[in-house]
Amino acid sequence: MLQIKRSAYHRAMPTTHLLYLHGFRSSPQSAKAQTMAARVAACHPAVAWWCPQLPPSPKAAMELIDAGVARWPAGTMAVVGSSLGGFYATAVAQRRGCKAVLLNPAVDPALSLARHIGEQACWHNPDDHFFFEARFVDELRALQAGPLNRPQDILAIIAKGDEVLDWREMAARYAGAQLHLLEGGDHALSDFDAHLPLVLDFLKLA
Repeated sequence: MLQIKRSAYHRAMPTTHLLYLHGFRSSPQSAKAQTMAARVAACHPAVAWWCPQLPPSPKAAMELIDAGVARWPAGTMAVVGSSLGGFYATAVAQRRGCKAVLLNPAVDPALSLARHIGEQACWHNPDDHFFFEARFVDELRALQAGPLNRPQDILAIIAKGDEVLDWREMAARYAGAQLHLLEGGDHALSDFDAHLPLVLDFLKLA
């Protein structure tokens, strides 16, 4: 009963603090992150916005995130995460009890990223490289969240045309959440602008 009341409370309260987490090899310069940042700045200037550049180490990334939102009010914060950022966002939502919007979220990145160990180029600056270490796979396993505490406080936008992740695995992982399944589409959600009203309606930004 307390869980139901808390979820209803979250839905009723406007979001005052918004965290955006990018995906593997991505950055705050991603199209989706920039779109969200622009909308928040233009229409919701009172909302605290944070989109950090995440380090390659999952452990370091989560430590950065935890430190950055430590003083944020759990009842009125929300997190948006894309791909690997969706995996991190799930962990944040589980820990803080906040709302989350997941965009083609990675379900088991320890498995999918194990074949990417080695030097990687960043999407938005190909001259910038980082090394994805074998120990990072174990760090991802350690961050794997269990069953969803409040699936009703999660919106998952999943493209059946995702060329990187299996939409069936995503839909199964987030069963019980508010699922928005797209016929076609791609991993990057190139048509993100078309889904922005749905995202904003769910977040209810202050």
